[in-house]
Amino acid sequence: MTTALPEWFWPGPPGGWTADMLDRLPPDAPKHVELIDGSLVMMSPQTYFHMLMLRHLEQRLTPPPDLVVVREMTVTLGLRQRPEPDILLVNETAVASKVTSFKPDDVHLVIEVVSDESKDRDRTTKPIKYSSAGIKHFWRIEQEDGAPVVYTFELEPAMMAYVPTGIHRRRLRTNIGFDVDIDLDLKEARG
Repeated sequence: MTTALPEWFWPGPPGGWTADMLDRLPPDAPKHVELIDGSLVMMSPQTYFHMLMLRHLEQRLTPPPDLVVVREMTVTLGLRQRPEPDILLVNETAVASKVTSFKPDDVHLVIEVVSDESKDRDRTTKPIKYSSAGIKHFWRIEQEDGAPVVYTFELEPAMMAYVPTGIHRRRLRTNIGFDVDIDLDLKEARG
């Protein structure tokens, strides 16, 4: 069975989609669309693990007052790059009611929870784009035997590339300009 693409989607604008066009998609467009290399990527339905992990991090990540936890909003990395991380930690000064996307300079941390359909983007494509844009911290979360594993990275400024800072099971303890200590048991997030 095939589903026809909506008329607005294909073939798309001449020269491809641009970051500013995401704010002008028609009302029938999916809620979560990101732009990677000028192509629109529709987000697949999330799994229960994905939803629990986002809820858990949103509740447990306690940044200082100058940073805010934001969920499922885009970051404009360039003309044809506007990915939508699962969670961002952004400067409080960048948050306003009409903001639809953040600048890389306002982003302190990007978190991606890997799903089957996003594995290549979350492991390879997005980290390269985030690091090239100068975003200092990146966490990738995967599921291993039903439990989360958090891979943490920090930007090495001379190379503009991420270097691993840890692999965390059961508990996430790290420093990203402030101390982070999060129990990774998702049982509390279910309630």
